Amino acid sequence: MERKIIKVSDILRLKKPHPCGSYEWKVLRLGSDIKMECLGCGRVVTVPRSKIEKRIKEILPEE
Repeated sequence: MERKIIKVSDILRLKKPHPCGSYEWKVLRLGSDIKMECLGCGRVVTVPRSKIEKRIKEILPEE
């Protein structure tokens, strides 16, 4: 399986929405875990990289 290339400041569009209704997340920190901020409500979460790579629909370059 090929790993997705994710960089800090990229916008990730996920397959399922956050409870606030937003699909977009901004990458804040990378490592074995990925720290992301919801662009809808501002919630910051840390999720294992393996889970996020399965949930990504699209990677948008930083704005």
